[in-house]
Amino acid sequence: MSGIASKLQHDREKAQGIGTNSQAVKYLNQDYEALRRNCLESGRLFEDETFEAEPSSLGFKELGAGSSKARGVTWKRPTELTRNPKFIQQDATRTDICQGALGDCWLLAAIASLTLNKQVLSRVVPSDQSFDDGYAGIFHFEFWQFGEWVDVVVDDRLPTRDGELLFVHSAAGSEFWSALLEKAYAKLNGCYEALSGGSTTEGFEDFTGGIAEVHELRKAGPHLFKIIQKALNRGSLLGCSIDITSAHDSEAITSQKLVKGHAYSVTGVDVVEYRGEMVQLIRVRNPWGQVEWTGAWSDRSSEWNYVSDEDRSRLKNASEDGEFWMSFSDWMRHYSRIEICNLTPDALTDDEFDKWALSKFEGSWRTGSTAGGCRNYPNTFWQNPQFVIKLEEEDDDPDDNEVGCTFIVGLIQKNRRQMRKMGEDMHTIGFAIYKDVGRRQVHLHKNFFLRNASKARSETFVNLREVCSRFCLPPGEYLILPSTFEPNKNGDFAVRVFSEKHAEFEELDDPVDCHVEEIHVDEDDIDSRFASLFGQLAGHDKEICAFELQKILNKVVTKRSDIKTDGFSLTTCRNMVNLLDKDGSGKLGIIEFKILWTKIQKYLDYYRERDADKSGCMSSAEMRMAVEDAGFTLNNPLHQILVARYSESDLSIDFDNFVCCLVRLESMFKTFKTLDKDNSGTVELNLFEVSRAPLHISDSTLPEKY
Repeated sequence: MSGIASKLQHDREKAQGIGTNSQAVKYLNQDYEALRRNCLESGRLFEDETFEAEPSSLGFKELGAGSSKARGVTWKRPTELTRNPKFIQQDATRTDICQGALGDCWLLAAIASLTLNKQVLSRVVPSDQSFDDGYAGIFHFEFWQFGEWVDVVVDDRLPTRDGELLFVHSAAGSEFWSALLEKAYAKLNGCYEALSGGSTTEGFEDFTGGIAEVHELRKAGPHLFKIIQKALNRGSLLGCSIDITSAHDSEAITSQKLVKGHAYSVTGVDVVEYRGEMVQLIRVRNPWGQVEWTGAWSDRSSEWNYVSDEDRSRLKNASEDGEFWMSFSDWMRHYSRIEICNLTPDALTDDEFDKWALSKFEGSWRTGSTAGGCRNYPNTFWQNPQFVIKLEEEDDDPDDNEVGCTFIVGLIQKNRRQMRKMGEDMHTIGFAIYKDVGRRQVHLHKNFFLRNASKARSETFVNLREVCSRFCLPPGEYLILPSTFEPNKNGDFAVRVFSEKHAEFEELDDPVDCHVEEIHVDEDDIDSRFASLFGQLAGHDKEICAFELQKILNKVVTKRSDIKTDGFSLTTCRNMVNLLDKDGSGKLGIIEFKILWTKIQKYLDYYRERDADKSGCMSSAEMRMAVEDAGFTLNNPLHQILVARYSESDLSIDFDNFVCCLVRLESMFKTFKTLDKDNSGTVELNLFEVSRAPLHISDSTLPEKY
């Protein structure tokens, strides 16, 4: 299933709630319960045919078949590795997560943070799984992927060497939830090697469905304390870390007992009165459960003697549990960055938390049509998908001197890890935000962006899976343009907006419609010279068939130096005849031929006017404008189809392809309007009607009403 059929099926499933965190999509249509039941009934252990225990599941390069790192690898079940394997032994903790021979420490740091939030952990790692009663060699995990939750099934054959797990393993050696979780995530991304290298925020998002933002503390804004405070009130996951300057520094402990290159959690902020001044404090937790900060505001520091009894009893905790307070200024000075994973409203069941409002949209960049590149490419930038967000309500508690609407925009590119096997990697992506002029449902063109500067934009274009930025803008309507840095980069993406208040969010695209001017001709409009010429061309039957039309047109266009063409194909000529053939003869009489000749002259005018460089052919961007000149308004998916069908490999469109495109479009709209007898915008076709449709509607990406 592809094209519009696939999109419509996906939309129907979304409308039924499939993909939400309460009804995950079954990845590769594998149903965990049904597969497990079949295995138990047949008395066999599950073997996953979609992710085989073979070299291709390990990798494609450094872990590819025949590579040194893949030698000696055998796949074994936990029951073959230890006498009494456990899925989760008591509670899942960070000691269950030890890195193996794979560069996925970013993922392990996210898993470690996951163990600190039991509610989130229970969704990703369903706890009703074990190696005891009901064991069938099958396990499942749930991940968020680009807007929907996905349930991934795996068997428990794990890669080993010399009887030891090759990748993630538990310190205890008998606990396997983390190794199986890593396998499920590898399956989702194509192979284990696809997990090498990444950002902790990527793992945060795939485990929570949230949107992760990173704040570098050395250039943090003045409102960071308030941002952290609001994030905690919204149930967000927060982590912070201290950069290392060399590999030797990794997990090195400073003189004040802070660990470099180590993932901490932020668990609270507060403000206390200290010697007549208000001091901002932040509470940090070391996942080790020990090794705590010994500076100011630490558990046994003297600063606690100078705060009120109420604040001391409320905040102070003198146990060695890994959690400690620091002044916010000390924390800013010692730590390097904080990562905040803002959770979606449906991820928070506890009413004590404030919740973000969430808007999201999916889109695609396609070469020659919707992949316009960044603002550096003004001739194509406007072709990128456009989204409008309407901010009406200001924040309840605005930051100082910044009254407005706070929102976070995340642009995430889809499935790029899976494409590493094909030599692809992350695109360099970003977005720009413009103040909209209030023209709704019209895709804005080049001139708008030449005359208007952006109001905000992503901090940089970067080759990460997601670009995310926080903004505070006055109420109004804003246009968001996501793009790759360079034009003509194919890819799929999702845009998410987390706003403090409800915000309307929609794609800005042209309606699909046809306003082609009808050409009326009667015998009085035909002069004697044209009639004489037609008589010579048509022959004794006084009509022109597709073969004759091809000879006539090719003879004419070969004499022109201002257009490039390989000549009209017989298919194009047949389409032209079909468009105007009123009696079903497959031929054109003199009036029909006159109408066609007038149309072709108009097509030539559109073509030459839009050929800006006078090269004799049009670019795909010029064709989009010429199609509009001809009277058609089309949406982005239809423009993608036109470029795919009618452009050359260099994205140029010659005259005969341009004419063929316009003729088929006009035929399609005429057919549809004929079938739409009640002007409802919807038609039902029987087999006979589909077979007669000149533009195979079933394989065109039309809006659902078409």
